[in-house]
Amino acid sequence: MITKTILSSLAFFIAGVLQAYSQIYNLPATGLKSHQTLEVTRVEITPKKTIIYVSIENRRNGGTFCADRNISVILPTGNALKLEKAVGIPRCPDVYKFKTVGEILDFTLEFPKLPAGTGYIDLIEQCQDNCFSVYGILLNDPFSRGIDNAMSYVNRGQTDSAIGMYQKLISQAGEGEKGILGSLYADLITLLSSKGYTANAAEWYRKLESSDIPSRELYLQNLNFRGIKY
Repeated sequence: MITKTILSSLAFFIAGVLQAYSQIYNLPATGLKSHQTLEVTRVEITPKKTIIYVSIENRRNGGTFCADRNISVILPTGNALKLEKAVGIPRCPDVYKFKTVGEILDFTLEFPKLPAGTGYIDLIEQCQDNCFSVYGILLNDPFSRGIDNAMSYVNRGQTDSAIGMYQKLISQAGEGEKGILGSLYADLITLLSSKGYTANAAEWYRKLESSDIPSRELYLQNLNFRGIKY
């Protein structure tokens, strides 16, 4: 007779084996994204594939959404991994029709396995209209939580503490975190500007402008669009 204790131990063993062969990043930090309510909630790397969990919240009456067949994960090297499978979302031109404002659609996108040591990725849809993109998806849980901490200072109105945290994160970022640096610079420049620290904001703006940070021009364009330019 197999006891519940043995079954329980077996379940824990299997879970441990699966965990050992998978890498999971929950709520990874991300940089610029095309849709305000689009969120990457999880990235799972198994021995055979990479699964990106995505959600989007509908903000308008009659809203629709779909996934084009031409979606890629862009690696730091510039190489692309093509979409192999989408689950929970129609392929364009078919669309998902939201029933209400505020409804959230959860779906997954599956790609080939990422190369070992990949620190960040971009998720890019190439289509005719309203394409989605997410830049700088960070595959480093401790660093992502550090960014969450910095943002918590912002949300509590503790701007100077947030400025200090962003400066610390930028100084700690290595090659593996390079994909999120543009977002950190842009947030820091925005905070400095909002506090009237014009000289410091201009200094960091020039650092971003002269850097080789991935998607640098997009972050500069976004700052300029919001009226921040030095």
